[in-house]
Order: sequence, then C-alpha cells, then structure tokens
Amino acid sequence: MSIQDFDYLLVQNYGFLKPIAISLTRDTDNANNLVQETLYKALSNREKYQSGTNIRAWLSIIMRNTFINEYRRRSISRKIFANTSADSYAGISERLVSNYAESGINVKEIKKEIARLPEIFRLPFLLYLEGYRYDEIAGKMNEPLGTIKSRIHFARKLLKTKLTKL
Repeated sequence: MSIQDFDYLLVQNYGFLKPIAISLTRDTDNANNLVQETLYKALSNREKYQSGTNIRAWLSIIMRNTFINEYRRRSISRKIFANTSADSYAGISERLVSNYAESGINVKEIKKEIARLPEIFRLPFLLYLEGYRYDEIAGKMNEPLGTIKSRIHFARKLLKTKLTKL
C-alpha cells in the first residue's frame, strides 16, 4: 500500500475515534489529545499496517494502548506525589540543619593535596573542577573517554583517602 493510499484510508476512517476517546477520557480536551496522539502513532507506524486489515480496529487498538500507557504513567506519578505530604514541604527552611563538615577541612589543604596528585590524574581532575564535561576533557587531552573517566575517578579516590587522614 502506498503512502497516499494509507493517508487517504486514514482520513476517511478517523472520525469514529472521537466518541471512543471521549468515552475513555471523559473530557473533550483530553479526548482531542488522545485522537491526535493516535493519528500520530498510526502515521509513524504506517509500515506495520497490513493492507486489507480493518483500519478502524487497528486505530482502536492504537488508541486503547495509548490511553492505557498514559493512564499508567499518570497513576505512577500520582503515587510518587501522594506518598509525599504537603506538610513535608511546609516549613522546610525551619528544619534545615547547617552542615559544618566542610569547615573542618582547610581549603588550602585541599588545594595542596590536589597539587600533590600525579600529573596524569591532576590535569583531568582540574579540568573537571573547572566545569568541563568528560567528553570535552577527552578531546582536549586527546585521550579516550573511558581513560579520562577512570583518571578522574582515581583522583577523587586518592584525594578522599588523603583528606580523611587529615
């Protein structure tokens, strides 16, 4: 079946979708969105339509599956927000506790330990601290991405062990 034939078949038969969409969503705006999403999916999957198949049944199945997937997605997000009460957000600034863990470590000591890192670890780590992404650092240093990631990882690990000893 050609693209034009499929498009013509779709235009001739999509009108029955609106009442089905309204019965599923019980809302005109959501029904219009569901019809639109169904037509989009039908057009993007036109190669899966087999000529001679009932186009209305095919469109109905697409619509039903789209509705079910959207319903599941919304119910999951409702569960996430339902488990978090509004009271937990109220007065959050009153319950904030200052974290003084960093104050025990002197910034000069951190810089000193970074300077003591082997150059192979220090250079990518400093670029990372400046805000460069891994792929940008790999490009600047002409090294593979995995190598850069592991060097930064080892630099962090070395710093962590050195700074916990202080």
